[in-house]
Amino acid sequence: MFVQFSNSDEFKKATQNRAITFPHDHGKHPNFETEWWYFTGNLASKNHEWGTQLTFFRRGLFKKPAKKGSAWRVRDLYPAHFALTDVTDNKFFHTELISREGPGLSGAANDSLNVHIKNWTASQKGEQILLKAREEQYAIDLTLTPEKPVVLHGDKGFSVKGSDTNQASYYYSYTRLSAKGALLFNGVEHHVSGLMWMDHEFGSSILSADQVGWDWFSIQFDDRTELMAFHLRRKDGSFDKPFATFVDSSGNYTHLSGDSISITPTNFWVSPHTKAKYPLEWVIEVPENQLKLKIVPAIKDQELTAEKGSGTSYWEGAARVTGVVGDQPVRGSGYVELTGYGKSMGGQL
Repeated sequence: MFVQFSNSDEFKKATQNRAITFPHDHGKHPNFETEWWYFTGNLASKNHEWGTQLTFFRRGLFKKPAKKGSAWRVRDLYPAHFALTDVTDNKFFHTELISREGPGLSGAANDSLNVHIKNWTASQKGEQILLKAREEQYAIDLTLTPEKPVVLHGDKGFSVKGSDTNQASYYYSYTRLSAKGALLFNGVEHHVSGLMWMDHEFGSSILSADQVGWDWFSIQFDDRTELMAFHLRRKDGSFDKPFATFVDSSGNYTHLSGDSISITPTNFWVSPHTKAKYPLEWVIEVPENQLKLKIVPAIKDQELTAEKGSGTSYWEGAARVTGVVGDQPVRGSGYVELTGYGKSMGGQL
């Protein structure tokens, strides 16, 4: 979600022969151009439902610092996005930060999950992940506990994004994190609990010039299974073949791609802010799992207009899921991300 500052040729490309190891790969990867740590989830307080997103990005400007020894040298930029959805009262708040790394303004550890931008932080203490962010009358202070092991998407974490294997990233998720803590919305504190999802992805060539954006879904079902689904959209409006990961109740996961999954938009919404037209209802089918789902947004207006960082707006929000597995009903909640509908992101990631 960034303008192209750097020459991607300076950075490493994701390749198939790299093993992902923990806790080291929770940290930053400065040899790669683009990286993000994504936290999304659905929470509840007394008589209230919420959605939340906290995202940290790292964008490499140069593979090497411009000035050695200077605390103000610019090698990486760190944008961050924070959003809260008040599902019950149909309200949405979002804000952003962007900072260079030094001295102490932003950064990430090399070998563990510890990323911050000013006073927004995500850090891991033992098995637990701590999230904190505040902007005036809006804040989160959450403790996340993994209920399942890490899921490696694609081929052991190597995730190809197109027909060229050079167009790829490393991608893994915590698909079920129990969450507890506090949330501040318009100055009112709420004690919350629920489920969160974490994505960490890094690479140097994720979108080609003729791919304008993507639709991404993270779904947590009431039967303790999860589904990640994703497809890329081209300039002519067509989609590349989707891919997905299904996680069973024990944490075992199966990769799905091509004809084994379909993602079909069934309704649309035009943003009053940017006039971008987004799909806002979908049917996802996984014949192999006898799974057919309907996904609808918890509220329609969950568009983030990133004015300070990239100037690129996108839709990211809480969603509700119903459907069937075979002849049995299934329900769940999740998050949806829609990019490139207002402005193409082709060649920028």
